[in-house]
Amino acid sequence: MTTRDILVVAHAHRADTIAAAARVVSALSSAGARPVLPGDDDALIDALRSVGGFAVLGTDVTIDEIELAIVLGGDGTILRAAEIVREGTAPVLGINMGHVGFLAEIEAEDLDEAIRRVIDREYTVEERMALSVRVKDTDGSVIYETWALNEATVEKASRERMMEVVIEVDGRPLSTFGCDGMVVATPTGSTAYNFSAGGPVIWPTVEAIAVVPLSAHALFARPLVVGPEAAVAIEVLARTYGTGILWCDGRRSHDLPPGARVVVRRSSRPVRLARLHPASFTDRLVRKFRLPVAGWRGPAGTVMEAE
Repeated sequence: MTTRDILVVAHAHRADTIAAAARVVSALSSAGARPVLPGDDDALIDALRSVGGFAVLGTDVTIDEIELAIVLGGDGTILRAAEIVREGTAPVLGINMGHVGFLAEIEAEDLDEAIRRVIDREYTVEERMALSVRVKDTDGSVIYETWALNEATVEKASRERMMEVVIEVDGRPLSTFGCDGMVVATPTGSTAYNFSAGGPVIWPTVEAIAVVPLSAHALFARPLVVGPEAAVAIEVLARTYGTGILWCDGRRSHDLPPGARVVVRRSSRPVRLARLHPASFTDRLVRKFRLPVAGWRGPAGTVMEAE
């Protein structure tokens, strides 16, 4: 019988998360699955050493052998898990141990039910658009390449001055202006940095890319929504004083000297999220942002589903 390898990713510096991770590891072992911990997370490995019964990714198990990743934490931990499984096919199941936890599928109080459903394979997989991000130098050579699930952000490195950028869509220049930066976001990331910057909330079923200026000094500097196959380029103009910096999902960064060009387009490889509930995105927005819906009657017989 083939061993089922389930990756467990957790925020290793919170006692409640460590306790939850220990429950997950024990439950998976009891069910005949093999819990696997990230090989680069010494803190988590040390914290769960007394529980035992787990394998280590990269030492005992390869990424291609992982069936699914159970993630205990907030959105930052879920993004880290997506990064870990990027070269494999395992979907990510987020269990919210943080605050908003918009990427999480369920809350911490439903942990035991989530483990049961994982063991019984009672989950579906949803594919989310990711971004391919390339940085080119003044000669057009690619000097850095990465990806993003939520957003790629070009920001000024100096607080004192604006950065001067030119925006291009599908090989055509759109506008030049001074700003604090630019956010290029997926529908998944539309409720993250894009949302805070005043960009549109995009339903996950919509295939599109949002382009949002940060504190731009220009009349035509509004949030844009372009097609999923569009190529968006942000060039840091040579007249910019100082340097910029590229951030992807707030996890991966690269310095941008004047003249650098950041090209963002849809990645050929989506991120796979495990889902336990079919509840609508509207309900998720209402619950996560605590939106007021008192007084809504809706169509006869309609009941708001809980995730």
